[in-house]
Amino acid sequence: MGAQTAILLRRSPGARLISMDISQESLAAAARHVRDGVFIQADAAAPPMRDGSFDHVFVCFLLEHLAKPQDAIGHFFRLLRPGGAITVIEGDHEACVWTPWTAPSAAVWRAMIRAQQDMGHDPLIGRRLYSLLAAGGFEVTRSEPRVVHGDGADPALLDAVVNKIIVPMAMTARERALAAGYLTSQEWEQGVKDIQRTALAPGGAFFYSWFKAVGRKPPA
Repeated sequence: MGAQTAILLRRSPGARLISMDISQESLAAAARHVRDGVFIQADAAAPPMRDGSFDHVFVCFLLEHLAKPQDAIGHFFRLLRPGGAITVIEGDHEACVWTPWTAPSAAVWRAMIRAQQDMGHDPLIGRRLYSLLAAGGFEVTRSEPRVVHGDGADPALLDAVVNKIIVPMAMTARERALAAGYLTSQEWEQGVKDIQRTALAPGGAFFYSWFKAVGRKPPA
């Protein structure tokens, strides 16, 4: 939707950035958000750019949604010039804890994970970034967890984590989870309410960890 593009442009003055997404709807939203961006509609499984035409590839929260993430890594490797680099950021939905913890809130989160796995995707892929890049021919120069933690010390951050990241993420799986019978509609609604309550309850807190890895294509 353009959020990452805006940050990359701001932090990389002088860079020529090309942003790619398979969704035309998302690209249209990104173009409205970033007026000076360059956006193309394409599939990560078949990027239309020439091999060796990029200095850097930035991948954020993409691989978890692909049936064959290793194939995408191979495509990105070919897009890079010798000596070029890649940054990959992905989540791991099991690297997540909160309080007040309740059985309904945990059931919603687990149902979200199962619904994504049912599609042949990997919601736990963050822990595999090193091995994915290494298997793709990259020299991995960094691999580390990146965390966000919200609690009463910063109520605004806690609210943003829970209500702008976690709850919307869970809601993307609602229909698939209900159709699979993992939860009833009533159980789902109760679980979501319990997650939202972590941003309001005294002592409420939410912790989530994603992972970041940086690799380098060996020089020719």
